[in-house]
Amino acid sequence: MAIARPAKRRKISPPESPTVPSSPESSIREGYLYDAARWNLEQQYEQRPRKQKNALESTRLPIKTPEGRIETLVSLERDQETEDSVFGSEDEHASNNQKTVVEEKPVEVPIWQQIIEAKEELARIGTLLSEDPEEHVGGFRKLAEIGASSNPTIKKLALATQLAVYKDVIPGYRIRPLGELDNFEKVSKDVRKLRSFEQALVTNYHNYIKELAKVAKANGDFSSEDKASIANVAISCACALLLAVPHFNFRSELIRLLVDKLSTRNRDTDFTKCLETLEKLFREDDDGNPSLDGVTQLSKLIKARDYRIDESVLNTFLHLRLLSELSSRGSQTRIDRYSASSEAPNSKKAKFKKEFRTKKHRKILKERKAVEKEFKEADAIVSHEERERLQAETLKIVFITYFRILKTRVPNLTGAVLEGLAKYAHLINQEFFGDLLEALKDLIASTSFSNDPTDENAEDEANTLPKSSHYDPLRSTLLSTTTAFTLLEGQDIARSASSLHLDLTFFTTTLYKSLHSFALNPDIELSSKSLRLPDPHDPASQTTSQQQSTSSTDTNNNKINLQTPSVLLLRALSSILLPRSVPPLRVAAFVKQLYISSLHLPEKSTQAVLGLLHQVMKVHGRKVAALWNTEERKGDGVFDALRGDVEGSNPFASTVWEGELLRCHYVPAVREGVKGIERLVREI
Repeated sequence: MAIARPAKRRKISPPESPTVPSSPESSIREGYLYDAARWNLEQQYEQRPRKQKNALESTRLPIKTPEGRIETLVSLERDQETEDSVFGSEDEHASNNQKTVVEEKPVEVPIWQQIIEAKEELARIGTLLSEDPEEHVGGFRKLAEIGASSNPTIKKLALATQLAVYKDVIPGYRIRPLGELDNFEKVSKDVRKLRSFEQALVTNYHNYIKELAKVAKANGDFSSEDKASIANVAISCACALLLAVPHFNFRSELIRLLVDKLSTRNRDTDFTKCLETLEKLFREDDDGNPSLDGVTQLSKLIKARDYRIDESVLNTFLHLRLLSELSSRGSQTRIDRYSASSEAPNSKKAKFKKEFRTKKHRKILKERKAVEKEFKEADAIVSHEERERLQAETLKIVFITYFRILKTRVPNLTGAVLEGLAKYAHLINQEFFGDLLEALKDLIASTSFSNDPTDENAEDEANTLPKSSHYDPLRSTLLSTTTAFTLLEGQDIARSASSLHLDLTFFTTTLYKSLHSFALNPDIELSSKSLRLPDPHDPASQTTSQQQSTSSTDTNNNKINLQTPSVLLLRALSSILLPRSVPPLRVAAFVKQLYISSLHLPEKSTQAVLGLLHQVMKVHGRKVAALWNTEERKGDGVFDALRGDVEGSNPFASTVWEGELLRCHYVPAVREGVKGIERLVREI
């Protein structure tokens, strides 16, 4: 029988007696337990900042180590930020306060460093736009933002950079604005991208032109010197842009910028630059629209300024290309034959066999013509009829401006108007012949260039004429006479004058009476570009010389027609004497006066006059041969060289004895010219 194991008994210690003192360890333990019972551990855990779930997530891609294991790197910056957010909230607050203090005191960058940084940024943006403008459209706006700098150097660099960029990226066609239907039209992705680029280009280009117009007026928060330099750069950019892309949008605004500069009478470098730009634009215009815009705005400027402008502004009309293209005239000595490639206007067309085309073939040809029409419009090819219409409209505005100036008699512009009318009078419509001749008669009468001593009103009329250094009465008389005869050039003058009821006797008489004055003119062989010294006894010339010394350009050297008075005189005499319908008395009177004038003319002018007389003798030799024969005189009385009436001067009562003096001239060419005329008379 098994013996049961007795149960283990627990020893229970007897309670401590209160009389027994406690040990120090037991008292500390009791105090700790008493304080721990009052701790709120959950509240402290709640107030502790928590870690976000994605705090340790890495945005980096896994990599393969050299050992062949694939590992994912944890961003150290993100770990550092997490650690700071958990344990360093107080330090972060302190650093934020410190950053705020730093931002209040920014570091000042030196001006030279700002300019270098701006150059580098402009070069970088310009390179990106030149390489691929469609992908970097925002570069246009960034260039404009850099150009808004308060530093004048950076502003000028930005304007020049934008000029180079726009000249490079502007297409060879005009961009039309998108309509309402275009926005809802379904197009491809490439077309939508191209349209977006074109609209952004037009918008930024327009803003750039507005900025040029603004700074060209010397506006802005800069000093006077900086304003002038920036305005000079803006005008240079506008001139270069107008010549580079005259076909693009906002051409009228660029022309208006230049025309506004020409409205001032201060001829500085900017004035000259704008003037040369418009002249070059007129010469190189193949389309006709730029010339029409320029002439329209110039005519409005001249009228708005009440014709108080510089003479050179009006002379820009003489550079118009249409005047040279429309000046071709038919030959009077031969018949123009039409080539095989061209057809006569009234000729019958040759019959040809009609080609048979199927319906499908006709449809294909129709679609092909439509495509060719679109390509033609895209390439900006102006048809011949459209160009002629634009040129005719431009010519109309030019002559209307000329006629208004002649009507108002502006002294400083009269010479420029006569320069243009004398050179292009054959383009004037016959309906204006009568009014133009009356205006020219009034102009010649106001100059009072008569050598008749009995003319008492000549001095009074000369005194009433406004004085101006730009106005040359001698040249105006020659130009008026040349213009009057050029109107009927290439036609039978007598028949045309009778049919149009035009009387040119006044111009002939005026030129005849002025021959002595022309012969005694010391500047008859000098043009407006010739160098000369001022007359020390003439106060007007002294004042002009002082003005020329203070200005950068000569205000008198602005004529386009550089023909000297001698050349203009020969043109007028040729129009009067060379037609075969001239009466003998008129030819004889002019021949006698020209021989007298040859004694006082310079050597080159004398040679030219003798050459003209040689041509006159070939045409009218039999009519005036009696002037070389002393025994066969046709007239009685005495020759009166100062008589106002040409036919009443009695030229056949005298002889051309001046030829004997010219035979002793110191120039061999003059002596040979006189002998040639006498030889021609003996052969008649």
